[in-house]
Amino acid sequence: QLQLVESGGGLVQPGGSLRLSCEAPGFTLNNYAIGWFRQAPGKEREGVLCISRSSANTNYADSVKGRFTISRDNTKNTVYLQMNNLQPEDTAVYYCAADESSFLCWGASWSRSEQYDYWGQGTQVTVSS
Repeated sequence: QLQLVESGGGLVQPGGSLRLSCEAPGFTLNNYAIGWFRQAPGKEREGVLCISRSSANTNYADSVKGRFTISRDNTKNTVYLQMNNLQPEDTAVYYCAADESSFLCWGASWSRSEQYDYWGQGTQVTVSS
């Protein structure tokens, strides 16, 4: 059973940066489409970005375009979420999710949480002065 582990969350001031990591010990993450989601208190879970299997394609929510990027380091079997120019509205628990589908992250369905079979426990990101 694939188990995802997120790390890298914390408290940052507005305008600052954080890099989140998603790992899956014992599994090759390059064989999975990976999505990053976030959920703020009282709000629905929101798709932030995704990267397809073998990194052939990425998709971004409009709210993070130009500020967040997703990437893989296959040598470390890790997917990263680089977050720059963070704002208070980015405060949320961030989750990575995975699915074996070859088609995920190529269409509009990438941001729907039900498309992903595996989820991490989440890491808190708080943006505050």
